[in-house]
Amino acid sequence: MKVIYVLTFLVIFLEMMFKIIVTNSVDIIGIIYTLLFSVPIILFLNLMCNSFKEKISKIILIVFSTFLTLYFMVQAVFYNLFSIPFSFMTLGLAGNALTFTEIIKDAIIQNIVTLLVLLIPLVAEIILLRKIKFIKYDKNKILKMLLAIIGTVCILIAIIHINRDDLYSLYNLYYNINAQEKNIEKFGLLTSTGIDLQRTIFGFEEKITIEVSNNLEIDEEVPEETKVTYNELDLNLEKLIEETTDENLKNIYKYINSIEPTNKNEYTGYFRDKNLIFILAEGFNSIAVSEELTPTLYKLTNSGFVFNNFYSPVFLSTTGGEFQATTGLIPTQETLNLWKKNMPQIKYALGNSFSKIGYTANAYHDWTYTYYSRQDTMKTLGFTSYMGIGNGLEKLMSSKWLPSDVDMIDVTTDFYTSEDKFVTFYITVSGHAPYNFTGGNSIAIKNKQYVNDLPYSSSIKAYLASQIELDKAVEKLINNLEEKGILKDTVIALVGDHYPYTIDIDEINLVSSYERDSIVEVNRSNFIIWNSEIENSIKIDKVGSQIDVLPTLLNLFGVEYDSRTIIGQDILSDNPGIAIFSNRSWVSDYGTYFSAQKNFVPNSDTLIEDNYVANINKSVANKFTMSNLFVKYNIYENMFGQN
Repeated sequence: MKVIYVLTFLVIFLEMMFKIIVTNSVDIIGIIYTLLFSVPIILFLNLMCNSFKEKISKIILIVFSTFLTLYFMVQAVFYNLFSIPFSFMTLGLAGNALTFTEIIKDAIIQNIVTLLVLLIPLVAEIILLRKIKFIKYDKNKILKMLLAIIGTVCILIAIIHINRDDLYSLYNLYYNINAQEKNIEKFGLLTSTGIDLQRTIFGFEEKITIEVSNNLEIDEEVPEETKVTYNELDLNLEKLIEETTDENLKNIYKYINSIEPTNKNEYTGYFRDKNLIFILAEGFNSIAVSEELTPTLYKLTNSGFVFNNFYSPVFLSTTGGEFQATTGLIPTQETLNLWKKNMPQIKYALGNSFSKIGYTANAYHDWTYTYYSRQDTMKTLGFTSYMGIGNGLEKLMSSKWLPSDVDMIDVTTDFYTSEDKFVTFYITVSGHAPYNFTGGNSIAIKNKQYVNDLPYSSSIKAYLASQIELDKAVEKLINNLEEKGILKDTVIALVGDHYPYTIDIDEINLVSSYERDSIVEVNRSNFIIWNSEIENSIKIDKVGSQIDVLPTLLNLFGVEYDSRTIIGQDILSDNPGIAIFSNRSWVSDYGTYFSAQKNFVPNSDTLIEDNYVANINKSVANKFTMSNLFVKYNIYENMFGQN
């Protein structure tokens, strides 16, 4: 058995299993491209395994095979946890997200079948090692093999250049767009990794497609236009475009100038001058809302503003949810890395927006205050006062894992409730994985008595038990505000950072009120905006997601802002709704698009224009690109200065 056959089986098996089992991307064209781009990798590995004496060649073969197998296994676990592939651009971010050994252990157990399947080629290789034939290449054969590799690469480069028109063509993915999941879909994991490494080392500039249409042309009678005002400022973008010499900045300004701003509406200034307490709730999802188990959350999700089609997409754990909700931007791994590295001032971020209109901005987190570099990033969000475990909060409450959200609320409300107007940001942690009763989750154990008799798996019961603590914390918050006489003057907003991604989709569906898929609907959740003065609930059916949280709040509180410079949009505006997910799937008011399958599933028989899906895909691609460029080029400071 020749070495090249062994290597071919190894690489192709790993690539195909990763597509089928991990990313669920079974696209024939993508498979063909992956096979083609695997050829030079196989030829190179074959050259390395046949350029030395047999004993050394065997060691090289086993080392290469083991490394590749482990790499695919790590990517499989990472993808399962965060719904995105690991990128070398964000080694620090990944390290933060994976410091919980219990979570890693649970993820490995949950993916054990996948990991065992990925081990098959390596195990077979070790068993059959004696039967593998190694041929020490002479100089002529080495030269021929090098020429073959170079020739194959040249052919592949030519293939990349054949089609430049499709949004996610090989050409655009290689030269213009940073979409790692799409790269894996088309090129395969190994070639995609090479592209990722190249961009990490040498940098990469995404291209912007300015001609975008988000609107549906549906045959309906359009009423006479009335005077409409918009959430926009007089930015004089034409002057900026004319005077800017930097082509990248010029293109960004052109893009912003092309975007339709959101309209001011009947809810603009609805909460003007009220206080705001915004809670980013760890692991919170609509499956945790129960009239019996979590009565306070149930009350708040069914009164006040009720968003019936809201999603909390996973973008690299809590830090992604935090970035979405407080900035209105999409948090790719590269964008998050740039945010934490460059620390740009984000003008309309939650703390900054409210500080500018006289609010005191405070933030609290009941775990390590330096986690995800929050000791620095909180400043970019405009929170001048930030307290967590390690810079003061540990003196007021227990800092053992897991800490209690109830305790955090109880010991901090006195710090800000005496202020004239305040915006307070809480990042909770009691709902964190692992979800078990074996010692890894003290909060779940604390509330176990409430879920003991439920007909669910242990992990679901532990998850629900952890969310009971959040419910008690919100109840404590409401009681504290009422005691201080400011409940009616305070708005409580709450959104989950992500769904409980360490729980298998089949288990989630056991407690879900409907069957969820693992790409889109698993992210469906609640967005709470509640004030005790709202007598009748205000139901909103338009689609929205975490990036829409900030602009929706800004509009409700009457904060002046330019909606064209925030990627999310006010859910209460007339603009069409959309929720965007990490693999570039999306949900609009008219249907769901599954990116890997290239399949649009309409909600009804409503007629839409022929190029609707293509236009939305362009818009989605631009939203990813612009989110990154806003941070990379510190666009807010460039446009607005320090003000």
